[in-house]
Amino acid sequence: MNPVKIAVLVSGGGTNLQALIDAQKAGIIKSGEINLVVSSSPTAYALERAKNAGIETAVANKHAYSTRKEFEEALISSLEEKGIELIVLAGFMYILSPEFISRYKERMINVHPSLIPSFCGDGFYGLRVHEAALAYGVKVTGATVHFVNEITDGGKIIMQKAVEIQEGDTPETLQKRVMQEAEWIILPQAVEKVSKDIINGGTI
Repeated sequence: MNPVKIAVLVSGGGTNLQALIDAQKAGIIKSGEINLVVSSSPTAYALERAKNAGIETAVANKHAYSTRKEFEEALISSLEEKGIELIVLAGFMYILSPEFISRYKERMINVHPSLIPSFCGDGFYGLRVHEAALAYGVKVTGATVHFVNEITDGGKIIMQKAVEIQEGDTPETLQKRVMQEAEWIILPQAVEKVSKDIINGGTI
């Protein structure tokens, strides 16, 4: 059986993309293969990571299009050209339309740096998530991989991993630890799980 064709959508440095590339090389991801990396920014370092790994890249710069519909049509065109079956959002900074999301129902996943339903939804991204966790005083945070639906961070949860908050943590130190101890571990595992389920034609 051929591996599931995966596209990773990025906007920045691509640390989660690198975790996926490394997991693919290590055989953690074997039911799927990253065939395309699409960046919303032409200067994102994630594009360099993809090129270094021999993965094809594309740029879908929202500012190059007059409407979101045109932007999404260009994105869909790039995905369909490669026969993409699974989309992984790895730090992709644009909210996609309900029409786009419904097109890839249960074929698009996202990693979020908290234990959903805590510190998620509109406005919770990047350091803001960790700032909120520290301000609230929670003792445990973590990361969640979930399906993408029309509600921000509202799709069905695939996998979660907890990370303990340490005394003296700053949003920056917490962000780094959540990535290392949770995101980079469960995102590849979730990609393999969903890819395997797609191959088997089953539901998650």
